[in-house]
Amino acid sequence: MSKAFAIAAVLSATALAGCTQNINPTDADRAIIGAATGYTVQTVRGQSGGDRLRGAAIGGAAGALCDDFRLCQ
Repeated sequence: MSKAFAIAAVLSATALAGCTQNINPTDADRAIIGAATGYTVQTVRGQSGGDRLRGAAIGGAAGALCDDFRLCQ
C-alpha cells in the first residue's frame, strides 16, 4: 500500500466517522463507522484478509480518536 493512499484512507475514515450529525455519536460509534470504512476501502482495492483487517483497525482507530484531535466536532 502506498504511503499517499494510507494517508488518504486515514483522513477519509476520519472525515466519514465525523459525519454523524444529530445523533451525538460516541467514540464507539465513530470507531465502528471508521472500521467499516477501512474494511470496505481495502475490499474495493482487492486486498486479502490481513490487509482488510489492517484497514479496519486503522479506520477504527481514526474514528475513535478523531474528536480527541478535534477533527470531527
